[in-house]
Amino acid sequence: MSETLPLLNPPAHTQMRRPLGNVFNQSTLADLHRVTEEVVEVLLDEFTDRLRAGPADFVALVSEKLPIMIIGEWMGLPSKDHELLRDLTHDQVHTQELFPTASEIRVSDAATARLQVYFTNLIRDRRRTPGDDPVSTWIRTWDDLEGDPARTDAAVHSLALFMILAALETTSHLIANTLRLLLEHPSQLDLVRQHPDLVPDAVEETLRYDAPIHLVSRVAAANTELGGVSIAAGETVQLLIGAAHHDPTHFTDPHTFDVHRRRGRAEDGPASRVTSHLAFGAGIHYCLGNALARMEATALLAALLRRPIRLRLSAPPRWAPRVVFRRITSLHLTLASPPHESSQRLDARGPQDPSRDS
Repeated sequence: MSETLPLLNPPAHTQMRRPLGNVFNQSTLADLHRVTEEVVEVLLDEFTDRLRAGPADFVALVSEKLPIMIIGEWMGLPSKDHELLRDLTHDQVHTQELFPTASEIRVSDAATARLQVYFTNLIRDRRRTPGDDPVSTWIRTWDDLEGDPARTDAAVHSLALFMILAALETTSHLIANTLRLLLEHPSQLDLVRQHPDLVPDAVEETLRYDAPIHLVSRVAAANTELGGVSIAAGETVQLLIGAAHHDPTHFTDPHTFDVHRRRGRAEDGPASRVTSHLAFGAGIHYCLGNALARMEATALLAALLRRPIRLRLSAPPRWAPRVVFRRITSLHLTLASPPHESSQRLDARGPQDPSRDS
């Protein structure tokens, strides 16, 4: 993990990042958007069928499946491996928590080892039968740069591992959490239903209001001062992104879930504060897959809102006991009315208080 992009600084970060270019450029995103729309319809068809028989878990049936299916399609990973990679990702992130227990570290280490074996085998297979997938492209790129297959394989391994870990856990949470928050805030849901162009704004507000990652650890490279506090070189600093997103000096009414926030409101006047969130980081470590995550969440929510069904929470959401990586482990929903009714809306009946109990 220490060799993956988020944990590298220049010049090592530059050497790893520059050859990648714009990984998810407009052409790639357009192709993936078409695939995403097709996959979303299949998943929602299956989900709706399950709903007819009673409550169904949106997390298990939709939000955890979509990210691995899309990143798997992009990387050319066999569909039979999707469930394994999803499970290993859930286990691996324990070590990235603030205070993991000894047992969680053991689980994470075992998952990391299995992921290392998986991607080692994948790279070997792509060397034997290269294609036009990203892994094959990375191998060719780094072979030209390094001229050393061993160094190439190490670089490609860290990239492939990073892409899977970054793409699954956070995107799955973003998808489920956006739906949860809309169901818990019916007036906001009505706005998005009446104005579909607000779907991307709902996703952005979810990223601010309850980001997939609430805390990032950093080590000071030099003596510095931050907010009037002296920090010595080598000291660890915990950056509380979740708290920053609810700072009233940067966001107007920060504890209010407001899908109009990104656009601002004319009645708020010039004092209204519309500030960018930090859910995808900043600077050289700004998330490579931010456009992909946004696209998946937007496509899923837009497709769901187009369906002539009403949904409501049938049980409180369940959460993994985490501090850093937010994860809804189940979101049980039920049909509030038969899907053949003319009213084409989602209905929400659930707790209004946002989940802050992790």
